[in-house]
Amino acid sequence: MTHSVYWLTNARLESGYCREEGDIVGTETELCHVLVDNGRIAAIVPASGGEPADGLPRLDAAGLLMLPAFKEMHIHIDKTYYSGPWQAVRPVSGIFGRIAEERELLPKLLPTAQERAENMLQMLLGYGSTHVRTHCNIDPVVGLQNLEATVRALAAFEGKLSAEVVAFPQHGLLRSDAVGLVREAMKYGATHVGGVDPSSVDGDIGKSLQTIMDIAAEANAGVDIHIHDRGEAGIATMHRLADLTEDAGWHGRVTASHAFGFAGDGTAAAELAERFAGLGISVTSTVPFGGTIMPIPMMSSKGVRVELGNDSITDHWSPFGTGDCLEKAGRLAELYRFVDERSLEESLGFITGGVTPLNADGLRVWPAVGDAADAVFVRASCSAEAVARRAGREAVLFAGKIVAGALANASVE
Repeated sequence: MTHSVYWLTNARLESGYCREEGDIVGTETELCHVLVDNGRIAAIVPASGGEPADGLPRLDAAGLLMLPAFKEMHIHIDKTYYSGPWQAVRPVSGIFGRIAEERELLPKLLPTAQERAENMLQMLLGYGSTHVRTHCNIDPVVGLQNLEATVRALAAFEGKLSAEVVAFPQHGLLRSDAVGLVREAMKYGATHVGGVDPSSVDGDIGKSLQTIMDIAAEANAGVDIHIHDRGEAGIATMHRLADLTEDAGWHGRVTASHAFGFAGDGTAAAELAERFAGLGISVTSTVPFGGTIMPIPMMSSKGVRVELGNDSITDHWSPFGTGDCLEKAGRLAELYRFVDERSLEESLGFITGGVTPLNADGLRVWPAVGDAADAVFVRASCSAEAVARRAGREAVLFAGKIVAGALANASVE
């Protein structure tokens, strides 16, 4: 569909909840015609009134469920084995062993970095992610070359997705003396200043975080820091991050990725969550399981914005990862036993920037007139089923254009 104004006909939209004795037991839907005008939703009318008679072009969704497009909020597209030969992870000793391995590996990956990044972006798009925040290595080994490959790959997807790029000093901002390189990266096109473990990697929480915030202020950019440190070090790092966020007036512009310090003492975690919520500091999680279980329900209940990401996709850090954000939402629901209709629908919000089709009262809040025409079309009766069953993606809409899949001859039972 190349028309700037057209009708998206017979799209299945959620319209309310089914209740029994006050409990939500199901989701009601209706077929609607959605008018798309220059990348935004201009009108929504029930399909029961018949086909639009204004002569505008039409694209038939044939009853597929329309959901908000997904956001992949933590991934590394610049250093991956994806679409290349299979390689499992080699045993090393801790994070510093992995960094040492990376110094040898990164130059070898450079010749195919752009191609693999583009292949990964195509995969993410096919799974329904129309926004990607990618972390990109900035270090003395490759300088800005990974960033250059990433920028070229993203340029190839202009008009198909939106993106943010974090200048990520994987080998330590202070430890690898990457401060000057990160400053250059911000001038080259990175949108966020990154960092990694100011305590255990950089060895100086205060200096590391202050340097990150100084660069962010200079570039008027966001901040997204990997914080794997646990226990007191993790909590202290995040409290200091909160202090600097408040001092700089960077409300709503800071993210703690992983934030494993939350997975310790419950009282300390709750106090920190309240600080994060008040300052608009978000947390991005991969929904870890096993030895580390993040208190995501508590954090969310305190008002912390928690978003999800796939992180590594078959690289030298991990052989796993599918790139499917809906799979992440489903894993979250399974891990925390979000098994009822409303909880399953709320799980979708972790991969859509907080957007769900219905609010807690069962009123449709998405899509609405004026919203961006960014959507995913799935084979499911409702969003709860889509999360629980990881519904197949049939088509992806970005700025009013089909950018993955197709709607031709689509149908839902």
